[in-house]
Amino acid sequence: MNTNATATAKRTILLVDDDRLVLSTLSRGLTGAGYSVSTAESADDAEAILASGERPDLAILDVNMPGRSGLELAERLRSFDHIPFMLLSAYSDQEIVDKATAIGALGYLVKPVDTPQLLPAIKSALARAEDIQNLRTTGRQLQVALNNEREISIAIGITMVQYRLDRKAAFELLRKTARSQNRKLAELAADVINASETLILGA
Repeated sequence: MNTNATATAKRTILLVDDDRLVLSTLSRGLTGAGYSVSTAESADDAEAILASGERPDLAILDVNMPGRSGLELAERLRSFDHIPFMLLSAYSDQEIVDKATAIGALGYLVKPVDTPQLLPAIKSALARAEDIQNLRTTGRQLQVALNNEREISIAIGITMVQYRLDRKAAFELLRKTARSQNRKLAELAADVINASETLILGA
């Protein structure tokens, strides 16, 4: 049993290169390593694959292709789909390397490259992509928590004014009300704020 193939069976790779031999060779090698591989010969072909709903775990893009370059496609992947990507190039051009780094490339390899060279880079890129996604998720959760805290604080202020209570008493009133209605405090706070805004608008 191929344990490496088993470990990577659920990982999907999108290979984009205008060289059919490169596509064929790398696709065969990565498939043998257990990855699910889709191939595209241009940025437009890659766009069509993405438009079909496919979302690869990692895209590997050739920098120099007719039409739109791999860098242009990479910027689109980052901006709209948050799909992690690596870049392949026939040249080790520092300017391109710097630009690749600036737009968030998780790897940059100089061709010719074979599967044994590519596999460690893919493994590293996937690990980094997972870390980035976890940070993004944590960031969203923190933002939600901050928004909830802000709304609760505003609702407490409204309750203090409305019922002439101190802050602690106003908080306890909101907390008991939320509990009696079997609701989250943040939901009740949003309703208190909305009700207050409705009264102000209607005044």
